[in-house]
Amino acid sequence: MFKLNFDFVRDIRPVAGIARGPYVMVVHPSVPAKTVAEFIAYAKANPGKLNFGSSGTGGLPHLATEWFTTMAGVNLFHLPYRGTQAFTAVLAGEAQVFFGPLLSWIEYIRTGKLRALAVTTATRSEVLPDVPVLSETLPGYEVSAWFGIGAPKNTPDEIIERLNKDVTASIADPKFIARLASLGGTVLAGSPAEFGKFIADETEKWGKVVKFAGIKQE
Repeated sequence: MFKLNFDFVRDIRPVAGIARGPYVMVVHPSVPAKTVAEFIAYAKANPGKLNFGSSGTGGLPHLATEWFTTMAGVNLFHLPYRGTQAFTAVLAGEAQVFFGPLLSWIEYIRTGKLRALAVTTATRSEVLPDVPVLSETLPGYEVSAWFGIGAPKNTPDEIIERLNKDVTASIADPKFIARLASLGGTVLAGSPAEFGKFIADETEKWGKVVKFAGIKQE
């Protein structure tokens, strides 16, 4: 887990959101489940025998899976990897399930090397229109990677507003929106206050997951 020498909420002023990208729940073909409900049933019938991979303790793939196990009531064993090691492990079946960015896994899904059970955003992805959203099985579950811009806490209001205006204009460009959609993403627009609330809500949500799962800093 990363060690920061600053407090993200206290020391950074929100400027503007840029984009959100879906995560996808993938399983190795050796897993017989074709749906999330079937996976949950299979995991409950085989407690502790299924491994889930992540790109490291405390990262979003780890937290997304911990939240899933909590809501689904299943027991999965965590195998943290470094970088591309996670891809190798999941493709080899060492880890049977992984929650990760759709863009990173799309080609493995299209070629049948991995099976997509669900996307984790509130609506289906245009990139994988036939794959359901996870909240259809576990209502309230929603995860996405997101990107935005922040500034030092002492940045004057007028600069924050000017930066927000410039970012908002840039992400409204139809070419940007189309390119983002081709990657499975959507624009995350809004005022500095709205972006700040979004950050606060995300911080609260993942803080609860970390606390409930007992995740410790390494």
